[in-house]
Amino acid sequence: MYRRSELPGGVRLVTEEIPGVSSAALGLWVSVGSKWEAAEERGVSHFLEHLLFKGTKKRSARDIAEALDSVGGQLNAFTSKEYTCYYAKVLGEHLPLALDVLVDMFLEPLLDSDDITREKQVVLEEISMYEDSPDELVHDLLTEVTWPDHPLGRPTLGTRESLNALTPEQIRAFYARFYTPANLVITAAGNLKHDEVARLVERYFAGWVSTPQTYALPVPSFWAGRRVFERDTEQVHVCLGAPGVPVEDESNYAVEVANSILGGGLSSRLFQHIREEKGLAYSVYSYHTAYQGIGLFTIYLGLSKENLQAGLELVEQELAKLLQEPVPAAELDRARQQVLGTFRLSLENTTNRMIRLGKQELSLGRFIPVEEVEEKLKAVTAQDVQRLCARAFRREQLTTVVLGPVEPQEVE
Repeated sequence: MYRRSELPGGVRLVTEEIPGVSSAALGLWVSVGSKWEAAEERGVSHFLEHLLFKGTKKRSARDIAEALDSVGGQLNAFTSKEYTCYYAKVLGEHLPLALDVLVDMFLEPLLDSDDITREKQVVLEEISMYEDSPDELVHDLLTEVTWPDHPLGRPTLGTRESLNALTPEQIRAFYARFYTPANLVITAAGNLKHDEVARLVERYFAGWVSTPQTYALPVPSFWAGRRVFERDTEQVHVCLGAPGVPVEDESNYAVEVANSILGGGLSSRLFQHIREEKGLAYSVYSYHTAYQGIGLFTIYLGLSKENLQAGLELVEQELAKLLQEPVPAAELDRARQQVLGTFRLSLENTTNRMIRLGKQELSLGRFIPVEEVEEKLKAVTAQDVQRLCARAFRREQLTTVVLGPVEPQEVE
């Protein structure tokens, strides 16, 4: 039940009607994130996300909050390195209200100077909260170290210095530059009719025209090596990074299976070997992040200083094993079934379906049917996994970031 429309001004609408559900999820996606920020604008995409909730010409911040609360709905947003999404989940009958609120926020934000001053304090607290969570901070440090001279390596929140330096004029200019029809994708999934949503969307955006702009960045170089960040924490937090696969690459299916085998669940090799058998860490896992043109495979460990070296050695052993030996058939089948099961369960949620539509439209420009995903996951072979791992996990191209009460010379 997938449908796609494009308005004359360039706004794209993508919907998925799901029979038998009561809810509908709606998202307004802007094709801009921290990746597209100039050095003097660091953190502005995320800051704008906050500001759009502070009021419009016809709604106060309280009015925005109460509008969907009053019908039992949810309203939220998130900013990534490549896009920003404002979204709502409501009963299908309240979808017109959700669209009215989101479009109002998108088209008519006040961007008031007093709101900007107050909200800076909120985001500064958010940065402080993040820095007080070393198990999260270490992931940002990994991207900074891996891509040191590229916007993709910068934290989405920005820094205290960059946030304080942002002026109202800079923020408004950024909004005017990126919040345009050609940069907007609207997605909806659940209890809805495409034609009805299309009529509503066209009513709001008819006549809104802008000149499409092309933004291009070079693919960042991958820095391999080891960096230690000394900090007085209870545990040592470690991230290992390896070159991943771009979002548009077909080998992403093999990546998902390889990740499941390595560290994507309780039965994965890293979890079983490092935590269950050796008891060296409480938290150990892996994941892959795909961007346009590039990807990053990440392994995380949280362990005591005394177990650091042993933990790193065990990770390297598991990576070497994946390079050298094909995955046994039973383990490969279990990994494929885990990825398929997780994927199918995610489809039970209308918000997940709406987000899937938005990411695919922005990153790929097309919809990938569920049947195609399942077919390609089932087709992943042991040779596919081994080739992928041989390309990604060579020791000389790994980035290792260590955060905790250790000195550089203590990490071999």
